[in-house]
Amino acid sequence: MEAKVCAGQCEPFGTLLGYAPGGVAIYSADETQIDRSLFKDDEAYRSYVGHEYMGYKWQCVEFARRFLYINYGLVFTDVGMAYEIFALRILRRVIDEALLPLHAYANGSKKAPQAGALLIWDEGGIFEHTGHVAIITEVLADKVRIVEQNLIENRLPSGQQWTRELPLSVIEGNYFLQDSYAETTILGWMIQTDDPTYSLPQPLLPMQLRPIHVAYLPRHGQFDGQWLNEENPIEHAYIGANGHHVSNDNAYRYFTISASAEQELIMASNELHLMYMHATDKVLKDDSLLSNFNVPSILWPRLRLSWHKRRYQMVTGRLDFCMDERGLKVYEYNADSASCHTESGLILQKWADQGGLTVGTNPGAALLDALIDCWKHTDANNFVHIMQDQDAEENYHALFMQEALTRAGFDSKILCGLGALHWDQYGRLIDDDNREVKCVWKTWAWETVLEQLRAESESPIAGLPVSTGDPDNQVRLIDVLLRPEILVFEPLWTVITSNKAILPVLWSMFPHHRYLLDASFELNEQLVQEGYAVKPIAGRCGHNIELVNYQQQVLDSTHGKFAQQENIFQQLWCLPKVDNQYVQVCTFTVGGHYGGACLRSDTSRVIKGESDMQPLRVVNDQDFMHS
Repeated sequence: MEAKVCAGQCEPFGTLLGYAPGGVAIYSADETQIDRSLFKDDEAYRSYVGHEYMGYKWQCVEFARRFLYINYGLVFTDVGMAYEIFALRILRRVIDEALLPLHAYANGSKKAPQAGALLIWDEGGIFEHTGHVAIITEVLADKVRIVEQNLIENRLPSGQQWTRELPLSVIEGNYFLQDSYAETTILGWMIQTDDPTYSLPQPLLPMQLRPIHVAYLPRHGQFDGQWLNEENPIEHAYIGANGHHVSNDNAYRYFTISASAEQELIMASNELHLMYMHATDKVLKDDSLLSNFNVPSILWPRLRLSWHKRRYQMVTGRLDFCMDERGLKVYEYNADSASCHTESGLILQKWADQGGLTVGTNPGAALLDALIDCWKHTDANNFVHIMQDQDAEENYHALFMQEALTRAGFDSKILCGLGALHWDQYGRLIDDDNREVKCVWKTWAWETVLEQLRAESESPIAGLPVSTGDPDNQVRLIDVLLRPEILVFEPLWTVITSNKAILPVLWSMFPHHRYLLDASFELNEQLVQEGYAVKPIAGRCGHNIELVNYQQQVLDSTHGKFAQQENIFQQLWCLPKVDNQYVQVCTFTVGGHYGGACLRSDTSRVIKGESDMQPLRVVNDQDFMHS
């Protein structure tokens, strides 16, 4: 929280203080005067305009994003602290999902500040730990006027559309702004423009803060017994699949990343989600691109309709990264039926509590709260059927999501397999409690549906081969998930975002982007020279992957059920090896924003479905460099 500045008594939290240009409301953020009965949990503090997340009430970041959204139809990605905005380089145009350049100019730049620009403060002074952001509303000869939230908590004079005036000076063609508070530092201003003249390059995470470190708990027999709670249904299901274990080879080991690395993961996850969405839009508008995804053409109209109607209805996905001294690179986006939420959002904190670990923070601690909030802002029906396969891991994954749904105010029922479903005499899909199925969250992958669809794609009927409900016929997965009146999460369009055929599309749209690896539909000379990974376009769980180095030596390969799939070729970028484990950082997106992180490891170079989850902690930069 930033320091409050009030002339007399600060107005209570949420009080309307005035309006910025465009009629954008400014609210008091003084939490010393707040009705706690109205703000009982994290979700109550989250601000939305429609389905668009603005930020935490009533912080400076929330106001800046809301101002840009209302006045210009633009939003910047989510950040942890206000000063981190200065590292962003894109804005999203909401109406068409276009990604527009955002340039940063240092305080003292030859680029003049302008009305509508973001003004960013570093952490320090009254903005300790957080930094600050404001909007420049007017540029005058010797000053600028700004408007902000979460600083001055008094009502503005009638008709005044700015909160402060800051002195502006021009020295030898360089523009300087001076803050009205001591011991604060204005980093500069940010402008949406195609002209990068005088702009700053995007900052890089210092090399010494990039690696993943290993650490160990003192051994006091903390994990010798049954330390998880058998009475808790989620933990009971986890025990049924894994026992009272997290890592299979060392119960006392954990891994750490720096706080700056976590911030880089947050920024990368938010930016990459937008890039994947942009690429999905491109694919669904171009038949020649869509033909690379091995989706039966009879489904294309339904895919496009799903994207048109439900592009903002994705609940959660998982991005898989390589992070080490070389930087941060994304391998792929599991936007459909991602896993590992239970371990990250529950089990690993239980492990830390049992082990007596107090070092750092758990990067998955807020995952459940984020899921709860996301469900509240979906179009899901009041009752959700949770559909899962008969799989031990899916048992606890389904229960964890049911917990999020319950806390979000939804009723739900878990269906294990399809045996509990049938049609009634009117052809409606009914469960064994005679409740009609109208809304589904699934652990099944859309690729399973496509396999059934391909098997019947030669059928000479008009439309998709979805059963109309003969009571004597067995219900198939295709009959549920492609039934028009059933709302399915994740939406059908995520089959494109999850497909690895999107990787060459991304590279063509954002060549040499700092987070991307070169990818192609064909093996080219550049990939041969650097080394490459062969990946089936709809593969899962690390199956059927081959890693080939620049000497054409196969470093690793896996087997599985996707050998008949088309392949793409991705630049070889092997995982780092830490304590004899190849380690991969994963981040969760929830509602399109970063929701947490976890770590997976294996003794081989390819992370697979059976690979270990590892405890991960975030430690401050100074402690990390001395660890």
